[in-house]
Amino acid sequence: MNKKLLKSRIDAANKQQKADLVIRNASIVNVFTKSLTTGNVAISGNTIVGIGDYEGFQEIDAAGKFIAPGLIDAHVHIESSMVTPQEFSKIVLPHGVTTVITDPHEIANVSGTAGLDFMLKDAESTLLDIKLMLPSCVPSTSFENAGAKLSAEDLKPFLKRSSVLGLAEVMDFPAVLRGDDAMLDKLMLSRQIDGHAAGLSENDINVYGTAGILTDHECVTKEEMIMRLERGMHVMLREGSVAKNLHALLEGVTEKNAHRCLFCTDDKHLDDLIEEGSVDHNVRVAIKQGIDPVTAISMASINAAQCFGLRGKGAIAPGYEADFLLLNNLEELAIAEVYKGGQLVAQNGQYVGPAQEKTDASAVQDTVRIPELSIDSFQIPMGSSSKAHVIGINPNNLITEHLIIETPVIDGYFVSNTEKDLLKIAVIERHKATGNIGLGIVRGLGLKNGAIATTVAHDSHNIIAVGTTDQDIKIAAEALQNLKGGLVIVQDGKVLANLPLAIAGLMSDQPVEIVYAQLKSLDDSLLKIGTSTEFNAFLTLSFLSLPVIPHLKLTDCGLFDVTSFRHIPVAVADE
Repeated sequence: MNKKLLKSRIDAANKQQKADLVIRNASIVNVFTKSLTTGNVAISGNTIVGIGDYEGFQEIDAAGKFIAPGLIDAHVHIESSMVTPQEFSKIVLPHGVTTVITDPHEIANVSGTAGLDFMLKDAESTLLDIKLMLPSCVPSTSFENAGAKLSAEDLKPFLKRSSVLGLAEVMDFPAVLRGDDAMLDKLMLSRQIDGHAAGLSENDINVYGTAGILTDHECVTKEEMIMRLERGMHVMLREGSVAKNLHALLEGVTEKNAHRCLFCTDDKHLDDLIEEGSVDHNVRVAIKQGIDPVTAISMASINAAQCFGLRGKGAIAPGYEADFLLLNNLEELAIAEVYKGGQLVAQNGQYVGPAQEKTDASAVQDTVRIPELSIDSFQIPMGSSSKAHVIGINPNNLITEHLIIETPVIDGYFVSNTEKDLLKIAVIERHKATGNIGLGIVRGLGLKNGAIATTVAHDSHNIIAVGTTDQDIKIAAEALQNLKGGLVIVQDGKVLANLPLAIAGLMSDQPVEIVYAQLKSLDDSLLKIGTSTEFNAFLTLSFLSLPVIPHLKLTDCGLFDVTSFRHIPVAVADE
């Protein structure tokens, strides 16, 4: 900011000149005193310059309304929306989200630094304020094959970018515990480090804190949350499309500890963002569960701003950025208008900001490379055993069960059985055509006939497919190669529906409206092949390859036991 601009703002604050915009007669959500206060809000340029009796060149009578700070999503993977940052901004701004802190480790696992460059460049053209945390674990572990590897030296140049805040969720806890040199180099890059403390013990949290990792979004119980809060961590209460931990964690939130609690979505599908919302949904759920509305809004604004050192964000106060919401109703967080930097960007649930030019995505396309597949590629030998280690799905939870159960076997090989809900699942390396195929058995998807497959498979984003026959699994995987990435549904050897994701196999290059329609077509086809209606089958499938979340997962190298942090055979050895 130059001296002339600062002088102009001071003059407006001192009533020596009119403000550019004045919001009159609204009740102010004061996140500092946790109360509702009064006064006209004066804005000069993109900054709030005063609260009191002001005149403006433009004045809005907001009588009966509430003015609240813009909301902040403290941890989100934009790629999980399956649209670019530009398109993502058009979805979340109408939901009152004016700032997000994103970890682009999904695209980084596919395209490395080219993926980071694309996300940063596309984010620059949006009105949404997109802050970046640098991926700490690419690949997330050494037990799978991703499309890239990022060292501390690879990440260091990005710290010079003003929108980069620090180091994103550290998932490789064993590397932290051992004090591995490569991990230590990354931890020393920044003082702002996000955690990923799924299933960690009290002592593990001690180690995390000592390493400078002071946030976590993986709590699933209030006891886990309180243990982290007691050790000085900021806890993000997550409500995404698969991981829905909000209700359980809100039981542990009190007026005494709420200042250390934030809201995040982590991974949320496009249709859920459109229909349910972003962290505005978290706020509404919190209010319904008994949290004071001002406290709930504070958790989605000033708490996140203070956690990440975002000075000037998260409040309605002089010197703060003019990111704010006009609410018709506080209890229901009924959003009438959204302002970003003093500019109206959304009204009555619709984006009204300017259009942006598309960002060149050529460097992050054509990323699906697999060798020729055969039916034999998908056979699971069981030897003389009929017992198997099976991935058990917990609906709407990232944590899976490690089951040991009797499975159907013919001629020494496992065969899928829909009556017992035991299906074959495969992870096919898709970055360098290595031919790696990890095979396993899953229970809980409820698929009755056909196969589904996707290149969205956290975190290394290989092809992951599940089906009732090997033939349909093979056809689904080959269809993804032809699409250059995406989601596909196959039945009886034919493709029923698909959603192309041309950008790194993760994001569409199409507008929100087209992608949303394609998603709805996929939903209809999922019903035809008989998947469960309790949860989203594609989203659930996409996390079954994540080897940093307990208990049993599948990578391109085979079945992975997260508890022992090693690969195990599918068949249980005879005693």
